[in-house]
Amino acid sequence: MLRTRPILRRVALTGAALLATTAAIPQASAAPIDRIPSGGGLSAVIRYTENGIPHIVGRDYAHLGFGTGWAQAADQVCVLADGFVTLAGERSRWFGPDASPDGSLSSAARNLSSDLYFKGVRESGTVEKLLRTPAPAGPGKDLKELMRGWAAGYNAWLAQNKITDPACKDAAWVRPVTATDVAARGFAVSVLGGQGRGIDGITAAQPPTAAGARTAAPQDPDPAAAAEAAREFFDTTRYDMGSNAVAFAGSTTAGGGGLLLGNPHYPWQGGRRFWQSQQTIPGELNVSGGSLLGTAVVNIGFNEKVAWSHTVATGTPVNLHQLTLDPADPTAYLVDGKPERMTRRTVTVPVAGGDPVTRTQWWTRYGPVVSNLGPSLPLTWTAGTAYALNDPNAANLRGSDTALAMGKARSVAGIQDALKRTQGLPWVNTVAADSAGGTLFTQSQVLPRITDELAARCSTPLGRATYPASGLAVLDGARGDCAPGSDPDAVQPGVFGPGKAPTLQGAPYVENSNDSAWLANAERPLTGYERIWGNVAAPRSLRTRGAIEDVAAMAKKGGLTVADLQKQQFANRAPAGDLAAADAAQACAALPGGTATAGDGTAVDVSAACGVLAGWDRTADSASRGALLFDRFWRKLTAATPAKDLWLVPFSAADPVRTPRTLNRAAPGVGRALADAVLELRGAGFALDAPLGEHQFVVRGGQKLPVGGGTEALGVWNKIEAPWNAARGGYPEVVHGSSHIQAVGWDGGRCPVARTLLTYSQSSNPDSPYYADQTRLFAQERWVTSRFCERDILTSPQLKVVWPRERR
Repeated sequence: MLRTRPILRRVALTGAALLATTAAIPQASAAPIDRIPSGGGLSAVIRYTENGIPHIVGRDYAHLGFGTGWAQAADQVCVLADGFVTLAGERSRWFGPDASPDGSLSSAARNLSSDLYFKGVRESGTVEKLLRTPAPAGPGKDLKELMRGWAAGYNAWLAQNKITDPACKDAAWVRPVTATDVAARGFAVSVLGGQGRGIDGITAAQPPTAAGARTAAPQDPDPAAAAEAAREFFDTTRYDMGSNAVAFAGSTTAGGGGLLLGNPHYPWQGGRRFWQSQQTIPGELNVSGGSLLGTAVVNIGFNEKVAWSHTVATGTPVNLHQLTLDPADPTAYLVDGKPERMTRRTVTVPVAGGDPVTRTQWWTRYGPVVSNLGPSLPLTWTAGTAYALNDPNAANLRGSDTALAMGKARSVAGIQDALKRTQGLPWVNTVAADSAGGTLFTQSQVLPRITDELAARCSTPLGRATYPASGLAVLDGARGDCAPGSDPDAVQPGVFGPGKAPTLQGAPYVENSNDSAWLANAERPLTGYERIWGNVAAPRSLRTRGAIEDVAAMAKKGGLTVADLQKQQFANRAPAGDLAAADAAQACAALPGGTATAGDGTAVDVSAACGVLAGWDRTADSASRGALLFDRFWRKLTAATPAKDLWLVPFSAADPVRTPRTLNRAAPGVGRALADAVLELRGAGFALDAPLGEHQFVVRGGQKLPVGGGTEALGVWNKIEAPWNAARGGYPEVVHGSSHIQAVGWDGGRCPVARTLLTYSQSSNPDSPYYADQTRLFAQERWVTSRFCERDILTSPQLKVVWPRERR
């Protein structure tokens, strides 16, 4: 039975009662969970504090998972249920085959291709096989108990509550789930960077017909075009996920403890949102932070002694094998001269309003055959050649084990040990700091073990173009000696062991903004790793360059506190503006008659823009005047002008943070971009010097909330990506950007000092009080003071306690 108790009039009495409740929860049971009498069922204690943040206490992992599943359902039931429809391969049944998924669990363009893939995963028993794999290659027993409990908690909430969210109220597709469904969500997250990005190519790949094979000419991809397509496909700055994170060592801080600022850039809508909680098993686990929806663990967060965050890494998590086909059968391929038949995976998907659709996928020893990696990189299946996608994360269900192990770590050394033992991170770096002043950057992710030597020895002509450009190896699948090797410290075959991961410990600062590991600390560059991990001595993004300038200056200043991290998060400095705004203003002032020619040939008076650009404060604060004009100008200029033509001083590996620089004011695109921006803003009725927040905003509950921050091209730490829609006011909705932000440190007291902010708030339900409360804080550049220690939880003025329990 569920009981709720708002904070009572006498806080002291409530606190005493809650302390007694917590103390009464036993330690994790030593008996197997299936031997515990079933009469009581699973239960948990959930204490809610400000902003609807739950502090979940369970007596063991199953009970903790139960409370977590219950609390996530209470906030996000419709988003979670939608994701489970995806994993069941039933989107076409409920929403039609041609609609688009929300992109949270794959990059499939249509529901039909998503369903064909995920139903194939389900029918092949992929997740069940991984669950049966013994640890450490498979998930551990504690995680399995967490997932079992999470499913029970989600189901109990569904059974005991009425859904009010209009997104799924009374929807027949909201159904109970199993622990395997929860594990399937973990699998989907694991392959997001690999098979999940190739779903359209996997489900579309079909062997040539006999007639087509006789008449079709070979269609090998053009190497130069393929190299550029692969570079763009694996370019982390183009993803709908990114992140910044920085850790400062005790030598740079006021109190000698470490500091961590984590700023992940994730979608603001859909199933890849974070959700905040604290998870506690007395004497076993006590961790606070953000969880990806549908996961039973805290993915990024902190405990009493250590804090960590993740950033999307540059490691290329897949490779291709170019298959030489049997001349007599295009569904058989040769390995060391011997034919192997492909495995048929025939899948039937129910479709709303129509007949079921049946398609066949083709799988090899290397992985599925693919027809493309994005529209710009076709991989044509001919009579003689096909391409198979190797994604080692398709055998990795350990990501939540890694998160759980990090939650129990007591230092950055413990974080590194957790990564080495579990090896579960598929596509992220880790940045960490601890109370003793330690720092850590490591790119411990699961990558196919492709060395530069293997790529040189086994690359096909296509691979010789794509590997240097992007880290995408295309290996000769006809040679058994060209399969990825294994490291002795790797828990699964075919991947690098953690000893090969680029790692930097103990530096005054370590920082990453989605470029490679090379400049995690600009004074201590990391080199010597294989190309598949990322590049070295190559241009960095403006966001990386600006971040390094900022954090290096902070470390040099010293005496840092959590307040300094908070200032950095909302400084909203636009490095592009520092580099180019003054030159752009001078180029504007030099135009004859103050007139420039727009892209459509229109002569535009841009003279008023010159002063606006010159007077802009070079930030993307919501109050900044000139930020909107520069934003529109800069996007247009950089989209049409190659970097080699944009800057007078080219990139130098000897000065990577300060180069390239000096805008080429004579570049033809400068005047055109300026005219186009002025024409666009005036045509929409926007003042050239309008404050940014008037035209970059979100609307929640009918209230317009200005949003500061800026796009990737501007290099702003506080990244915000919003589609331009002049008719609706400019940038009227954030698609992705700053999400679960945390600033954590230690001041010598018993509790960590932590400030957090979930930019899009806890709940997707517009009827919830936690639908927009933190979004309003984000608009005001305010923070949530984390309540981690018992005293802080129990003295919350908004304390509410619930005791969810299974009904049997």
